[in-house]
Amino acid sequence: MEFIKTAIDGVWILEPRVFADARGYFMETWREEDFNRGVGREVRFVQDNESKSHRGVLRGLHYQRGDASQAKLVRVLQGAVVDVAVDLRQGSPTFGQHVLVELSADNKRQLFIPRGFAHGFQVLSDVAVFTYKVDNRYAPEAECSIRYDDPTIGIDWPLKEGVELSEKDLRHAVSFAEAEKFVFEEV
Repeated sequence: MEFIKTAIDGVWILEPRVFADARGYFMETWREEDFNRGVGREVRFVQDNESKSHRGVLRGLHYQRGDASQAKLVRVLQGAVVDVAVDLRQGSPTFGQHVLVELSADNKRQLFIPRGFAHGFQVLSDVAVFTYKVDNRYAPEAECSIRYDDPTIGIDWPLKEGVELSEKDLRHAVSFAEAEKFVFEEV
């Protein structure tokens, strides 16, 4: 597994070694000791989640407040998405900035997003199956959503037309300024 630094410290792109032949391919997607060494911290994932969405669906920008915060390791099993992580850590040199990465079944890339970030993705293909590991259980009472189109963040989502949001993201997402923030801690 190759670990590629992004423009935001703590957010990593992971590229697996893929062994392909006439039968198909094999790759290792997760090994705890290699992962922890690669990202420079110990992460203990406790839950796996999966979603299926169609072209134009935009899920996010989501996070959980306080002690319910989650680190995530995300990847695409079918199709393609553009994945975004937004730094919500006050005091961070990259506070308010974001990383945008295309993840697909073809490129097999994964993205690690530490605690203290909002996360979202937009589906680029007809269908996408998206999976992620989290290091903390889902806590509905701590769930938050930031507007995907907040001009303070300035994400250049690739699909401008036909964006489809959940009712929750349409009605309850707040601006970046209103969002509850985290305190930056050096790793």
